[in-house]
Amino acid sequence: MKNIEFKPVESCCEPTLMEKQISLQDPVHQGELSHLPVAIIGAGPIGLAAAAHLIEAGQSFIIFEAGSKVGENISKWGHVRLFSPWQYNLDKAAERLLTKNGWIAPSPDELPTGHELRDQYLRPLAELPEINSDLHLNTRVVGTSRKNTDKMKTPGREQQPFVIYVEEKGKAKQYEARAIIDASGTWGKANPVLSSGVLTSQEQSLHKQIFYGIPDVLEADQVRYTGKHIAVVGGGHSALNTLLDLAKLQETNAHTKLTWIMRRDQVEEAYGGKANDQLEARGELGSRMHELVDSGKVSVVTPFHIQELKQDGERITIRGEQLGESRELQHMDEIIVNAGSRPDFSFLGELRLSIDQATESVETLAPLIDPNVHSCGTVRPHGEKELRHTEPGLYIVGMKSYGRAPTFLMATGYEQVRSVVAFLAGDLEAAAKVELDLPETGVCSVSRPQAKQVQATGDCNSSCSNEG
Repeated sequence: MKNIEFKPVESCCEPTLMEKQISLQDPVHQGELSHLPVAIIGAGPIGLAAAAHLIEAGQSFIIFEAGSKVGENISKWGHVRLFSPWQYNLDKAAERLLTKNGWIAPSPDELPTGHELRDQYLRPLAELPEINSDLHLNTRVVGTSRKNTDKMKTPGREQQPFVIYVEEKGKAKQYEARAIIDASGTWGKANPVLSSGVLTSQEQSLHKQIFYGIPDVLEADQVRYTGKHIAVVGGGHSALNTLLDLAKLQETNAHTKLTWIMRRDQVEEAYGGKANDQLEARGELGSRMHELVDSGKVSVVTPFHIQELKQDGERITIRGEQLGESRELQHMDEIIVNAGSRPDFSFLGELRLSIDQATESVETLAPLIDPNVHSCGTVRPHGEKELRHTEPGLYIVGMKSYGRAPTFLMATGYEQVRSVVAFLAGDLEAAAKVELDLPETGVCSVSRPQAKQVQATGDCNSSCSNEG
């Protein structure tokens, strides 16, 4: 494990306009806006952690949650067991608040499921009077702006409060805030199946046979997938989880057929650090998947770029390109898409965002997390300074701050909000001192010679291919 203190990266160049804006930005807790609360969008782990830190800092807040309960999105993958133990899933300020109220923390080394994370941690946290009194459930944020000021107007905009437009239990309402912490995540905006990233009408018309996420194939969704030919699209941990569950289903019904589709050059790239990963459960996913592929229970197709889906009677044909040649994968009954997700900026449209064009992450995070240039899964600590936008007082945190990049861990989000809240409370020293204890992934990339050697010795079957 590494405990790293953030130090600014030296640059050979003159500071950019954005860097000058960052260096000049002051805390937004002073002046005429100081009586207003900080608005938190989303009551998941990161949003509730922000509330806990604001309570400790003596700052007022209001939380907007679109769901009917906290951790609503987690409920949709509640059957999945996390590969990070409790010690990485608890925010320190939240833990202190809970402990003061008699809460007993779970064993730090145990691996919770999503349901356990919600029921044993998030719900007790949200039920604390200090949080519950300012928590608005069934409240969807539909727009944000500066008061009487659209995106075009510059003079004096930072002196105007934020206005948050919501639909609360079916009624339109407006709230004012001095700052916004957007912790709404990316769940619910899954990437489409096509490699181009475009959602087509053909894909939409097949929605009854396409699932985005990790279905509960061993219980609630067992009938849907038993005895079917299933294509799993994706090369990350979600795809591995999905395939391992489907393999258990396959053991009870030999007619269940699994095809794994990725864009990765080699299947070995999806296995991760295996035994070298400091998160044992994360490493074990890759090791178990390697064994499953070796056994021939999963047909791997990689590198394969999906270009079109076509209805073929009651089944689906997947058309794409592999190594420069057209190819069709026929007779699929179901498609499970684990190709990641993307952020929703629609309700932030009248605010001035600093978003990287490629990753759709916060702009200053992009060089740290862009998978095109950063192959390791461990990201160096970052805080309030890196999370700033051109709009003072606006912060996008948690998974949404990473945009389309896939390397986010909850512990990263907890440190983000600790730093942001310290800044909003005027503690600039605490905001700048960013420390984070994260486990190493044990891998940065698979060397091409090694991958080719493994493939030559029969590690993949004849239709070896994959999507990332």
